[in-house]
Amino acid sequence: MANRLKDQTSPYLLQHANNPVDWYPWGEEALSRARAENKLILVSIGYSACHWCHVMEHESFENEQVASVMNEHFICIKIDREVRPDIDQIYMNAVQLMTGSGGWPLNCFCLPDQRPIYGGTYFRKQDWISLLHNLADFWKNKPGEAEEYAVRLTEGIRQSEQLIPVKSSKEFTTGDIREIFEPWKRSFDMVEGGYNRAPKFPLPNNWQFILRYAHLMNDNSAHVAVNITLEKMAFGGIYDHIGGGFARYSVDGQWHVPHFEKMLYDNAQLVSLYAEAYQYTGKLLYKQVVYETLGFIEREMTSPEGGFYSALDADSEGVEGKFYTFTKDEIQSILGDATEIFNIYYNITAEGNWAEERTNIFFRKHDDADLAAKLGKTEEDLLRDIHDAKRKIFAARSVRIPPGLDNKILASWNGMMLRAYTDAYRVFADDQFLQCALRSAEFIKRELYREGNLIRVYGSRDRSDAFLDDYAFVIDGLTGLYESTFDEKWLDFARRLTDHAISDFYDEENGLFFYTSSKSEELIARKQEITDNVTSSSNSVMAHNLFRSGHFFNNEYYLQISDQMARTVQPYIIKYPPGYSNWASLLLFKIFGIFEIAITGSEAQQKRLELEKYYVPNKILLGGSTGTLPLLQDKWHAETKVYVCQSRTCLLPVTEVADAIKQINNPSTTPGSQD
Repeated sequence: MANRLKDQTSPYLLQHANNPVDWYPWGEEALSRARAENKLILVSIGYSACHWCHVMEHESFENEQVASVMNEHFICIKIDREVRPDIDQIYMNAVQLMTGSGGWPLNCFCLPDQRPIYGGTYFRKQDWISLLHNLADFWKNKPGEAEEYAVRLTEGIRQSEQLIPVKSSKEFTTGDIREIFEPWKRSFDMVEGGYNRAPKFPLPNNWQFILRYAHLMNDNSAHVAVNITLEKMAFGGIYDHIGGGFARYSVDGQWHVPHFEKMLYDNAQLVSLYAEAYQYTGKLLYKQVVYETLGFIEREMTSPEGGFYSALDADSEGVEGKFYTFTKDEIQSILGDATEIFNIYYNITAEGNWAEERTNIFFRKHDDADLAAKLGKTEEDLLRDIHDAKRKIFAARSVRIPPGLDNKILASWNGMMLRAYTDAYRVFADDQFLQCALRSAEFIKRELYREGNLIRVYGSRDRSDAFLDDYAFVIDGLTGLYESTFDEKWLDFARRLTDHAISDFYDEENGLFFYTSSKSEELIARKQEITDNVTSSSNSVMAHNLFRSGHFFNNEYYLQISDQMARTVQPYIIKYPPGYSNWASLLLFKIFGIFEIAITGSEAQQKRLELEKYYVPNKILLGGSTGTLPLLQDKWHAETKVYVCQSRTCLLPVTEVADAIKQINNPSTTPGSQD
């Protein structure tokens, strides 16, 4: 029989709708029952693409014996972390404080008033049964001890990541940013890329900062580190060489064996990163990654309405990676005479290069030119052979049972994808990318915006208040779309969302933003998300948004908030740079200044596209043939002009982009006295 999850819209909750566990969705019905019956609450959190969530469900939650213990002693609540990240933050924080680590599935046991007392991640069946009995007995016989522990733990949750504002007017310097990078680089893996550890996560915000640091600080070690990492990821098994797109992480130190789920947020950020890296280096590999990944997004992750789905599962037919992997015999049957070259290119072996599963994950070791020379072929012939073989493998793979799709559409991740398409368009000038970006923005405005508020989940029948990350990433995407089109309606929309975020999320006391709105459901703690992780933190993205918008709109209040946020977080960046990399990017822009480049006139779009052939990470673009932004006033002429400005002071206008780049690159012409 279906349980109480049967009417939910979350794919993750629906996966558990036929468990014998008497699952509740989060809500007053479950919470009031816990209080009335004085039972402990089990808060079990995961997401639909999570492999170990599936394993624990199969071993324990589908088992009648286990379910009977859970139903007798606990009120069991199942939560999709992507729908309710506010709840996930609190109980993840609790488990990390208790155990020193966290992950999903996340299982946290709470008093009837929601305060946690114990938790962990994946538990084997027998360990889980023992834990259930022990906690039920503990609550029955030692409720006072449970209460004491809950008091201490809840206080720890409330105090964590509560930063004290730093009051200072000291200018940031290159010494400050060098102090961050120099110890950080000792953790880089200069052979395989990434960090000297396993598993390896892509962490796009880390490498985006390092890319910008390499350019602005003229640091060759940073340049080498980021290029090794991006090449190794693109060559590795973490990248889907047949269908495009990246898996969530690699379980080993060589990017070889992925944890096969594909998350929208990873792929959105990696598109932006590889596009920016191509703009900096001109490496064709990076362009290929962008085009193939966006091909995957368009083909498999885009809804008919124009929104983007959340994830593809790691498993198909109950086996992790089955959809993506092939034996040598399977490849032979598909490719025939073309097998040998393909197998060399992707390191296919008879026993399987993924020894644990006796199958093959496609990965590369050699540059195309080098491999072609070794094989006595031209690079053009090699690439043609590989392209034809990939097309046949893709066709064969397409008739397999695919991984499960999480068709949830989230505002925050759609904002990231909007930004990704605008970044790709700006670098590659491909109109298809612009059309996808425009479609995305129209979808967000039409379907995820109501009466001045963003909605987090498209089509959800449940309460769907947006969180700070929804506002932050949508604002970022809309800003990128303005810079791609010079259509001020997108920047005006971003400003409305910014003002709403300040009104409902901003904490005047410490100068940072809460993750939840002042109008949201009250939980046991109201958190501030500050640390950058697999995605940039909502506070760091808002700090960037306010910094850029402050320059677009000549809004001193926005700039003051952004500056205070950066000053408060700066001491923590030095202590653990990988956890504050997006903040470090903001410091770079404050140190080197941001170029406000205004392009006005009938040929503004052509000049904008020409300008994007140059790598200038510390810039904003504005202009067009009309416009109302403060910096555009008095800059309209019959002839198209390019103005290079800083701090609202502009150099003499030029008509050629090459001359504007000279002004940017020549310190002696830094805007100051000329107007």
